[in-house]
Amino acid sequence: MVVKVGTRVLTDAAGRLDPAQIANLAEQMHGVISSGRKVVLVSSGAVASGMGRLGLARRPTDLAHLQAIAAIGQSLLVEAYERELSARGYHAAQILLTADDLNHRTRYLNARNTLLTLLELGAVPVINENDTVAVEELQTTFGDNDRLAAMVTNLIRAPLLVLLSDVEGLYNGDPQQPASRVIPTVAKLDRSVFELVRDRTTGLSKGGMASKLEAARMATAAGGNVIIARGKAPNVLLRIIAGETVGTLFLAQGRAVAARKRWIGFTAAPKGKLIIDAGAVRAVEVLGRSLLPAGIVAVEGRFRKGDVVSVHDTSGREIARGLVNYDHEETVRIKGLHSKRIAEALGYSPYQEVIHRNNMVVTSAQGG
Repeated sequence: MVVKVGTRVLTDAAGRLDPAQIANLAEQMHGVISSGRKVVLVSSGAVASGMGRLGLARRPTDLAHLQAIAAIGQSLLVEAYERELSARGYHAAQILLTADDLNHRTRYLNARNTLLTLLELGAVPVINENDTVAVEELQTTFGDNDRLAAMVTNLIRAPLLVLLSDVEGLYNGDPQQPASRVIPTVAKLDRSVFELVRDRTTGLSKGGMASKLEAARMATAAGGNVIIARGKAPNVLLRIIAGETVGTLFLAQGRAVAARKRWIGFTAAPKGKLIIDAGAVRAVEVLGRSLLPAGIVAVEGRFRKGDVVSVHDTSGREIARGLVNYDHEETVRIKGLHSKRIAEALGYSPYQEVIHRNNMVVTSAQGG
C-alpha cells in the first residue's frame, strides 16, 4: 500500500514537525508491515521541518527561501522517520522525485526497480517531491503530493492508496454545515462526485479535496482502491487494514491496468492533443478500437512519433491517451482522411492507425 501524509498531519499547532506524530505513524506502519503488507510512504513536511530547525515562525513567500528551507528540512524529516522506524526494525529510504523523473520512460522504470528492491530489503521508502528544484510544487498550496502518490501507486501497481490529511473524508455537502456527512464509499467516481468540491458560482474546484479526487481518479482508473481519511485519527492505518469503515473508500474502476499502460495513461505528460468526432469517440471509448485518422478533426501541439498525446472530444473532455504513430505535421496532413489515403497524403503509409489500441488507455470513465 502507498500512504500519503500531508503536512498538517505531521505538524503541531505552530506548524512545526511533531516528533510524537512521526512516532505514532511509524508504530502504525510497523503494525501494517507485521501483517504481511509492504508500505511506501509519500510524505510532505520538508518546509515545515526546515522552519522548525531554523526557528522560523512564519513561512517565507519567496521561492529561493522556500527551496532553501525545504533542503534544510528534508534531512530533518528523513532523520525523524529513520529514528522511529529503526527503533522498530526498519530503515527509511529517502527518494526525491520530480515530474520529469516519472515522465521519462527509462527513469520511470529505474524508479520502479529501486522501489521494488527497497521493499524486498524490508525498507520503508519515504518519497517526496524534490522541492529544491520543483518550482511549481512550492508555489501551489494543495495537491502535488496527492498526484505524486497516485503516480507512485501506479508505478508499483499497489492495490491501495491511502491519502491522510486533516479531513475525515469526502462530504456530501459543505463540511462546515452540520448536516453534511462523510460519504463512506464511492463506487463510481463520476462528474457528480467532482461537483461536490466545485464552487457553484465560479465552477472552479476548490480546496485540497479537489486534488485528492484527481489522485483517486488516477489510481482507481488503473484498477487500484483509494481511501481518504483523517491522518490524526487514532490508529487510522491499523483500522483500515482491519477492514473498518474509515473515511471515504473509492473503489477500483474495473480491472487492473498493465504497468506500461499506467505510464501512458496516468503518468507521462502529453506532448499534444487530438480532437476527435463523435464516431471516433464511440470507437475508442466504448468499443475499444484504435484511433484512425478519419476521426480526427483537429491537432494541437508539437509532438514526435512515439510521444504520448491526449485524445479529446469536441467539447474538450479527455477520452484517452496513447503513443502516436505520426508526428504533429504528418497528423495534420492526414486528419479526416480514410486510412487508405495516408500514402496519398504522405507518400508512405507505415501505419493504418494514428494510435493503435495496444498503445492507448481510455481515461474518461470517471469523468470530472
